[in-house]
Amino acid sequence: MNKLVDKNILIDLGYPEHTAKNIIAEAKKVMVNKGFQYYTNRKLGLVPADAVKSILGFNLFSNERVGE
Repeated sequence: MNKLVDKNILIDLGYPEHTAKNIIAEAKKVMVNKGFQYYTNRKLGLVPADAVKSILGFNLFSNERVGE
């Protein structure tokens, strides 16, 4: 099952609020580029953890790095 991430999870991990919002916005752009037009909704604040992983370069829920 794919986990969903919102800005509050990123804030709990230590990211500043503004940075967390930017990460979610970039992850939404990733999902739109993959063809999921649902993520163009301004009020939608949940994104798949895989989209966040593609931005940050690591999985939020384990120690694995992208490309390993």
